[in-house]
Amino acid sequence: MTMALAAVALSLTGCISLGGDPPTSLLTLTPRNSVPAGAATTGSKATALAIYEPAVPQEINVTRVPVQVDATNIAYLQDAVWVDKPSRLFRRLLIQTVSAQSGRLVVEGEDPTILADHRLRGTLGKFGYDAQTSSVVVQFDAVRDSKDGPIETRRFESVVPGVVAESGPVGEALNRAANDVAGEVAQWLAGS
Repeated sequence: MTMALAAVALSLTGCISLGGDPPTSLLTLTPRNSVPAGAATTGSKATALAIYEPAVPQEINVTRVPVQVDATNIAYLQDAVWVDKPSRLFRRLLIQTVSAQSGRLVVEGEDPTILADHRLRGTLGKFGYDAQTSSVVVQFDAVRDSKDGPIETRRFESVVPGVVAESGPVGEALNRAANDVAGEVAQWLAGS
């Protein structure tokens, strides 16, 4: 019986396709500023900052890199695949950058056990390659609020021009642009 099942399984391996070839590498975001190993941060509900995963348009809600071909057409860059969705990668980058630059207790906003009085939300509206200008664009519309304070918004954007439409150069440029935006957000939050 076991031999028969093994023979059937082997005969099916040529018939079943579980997708195309895996990518040769995956893209990720690496923080320019991060909290060193062993560093500890303490805070209270009144001083902690919760950073939520940003909302994204559908073309960014995938693990591929969108290419704005023209005003109405979007494609995806060949061989460019993220290790996770850009919204999650960007939130992790924001948490690391804000923590490193401010020394403040920063937590993921979706954690129901921590109800921080200060919150950062927003929309990651652009996170890809613009074929018309050969540049990468990262645009984040941030919304910060606190328990007893006003609600404030601000748009952050970084454009890296002169990028070749290939996975490696585009990934490096997106990492640079995302770090620029995260650094600007951290400076803005330091003013609150």
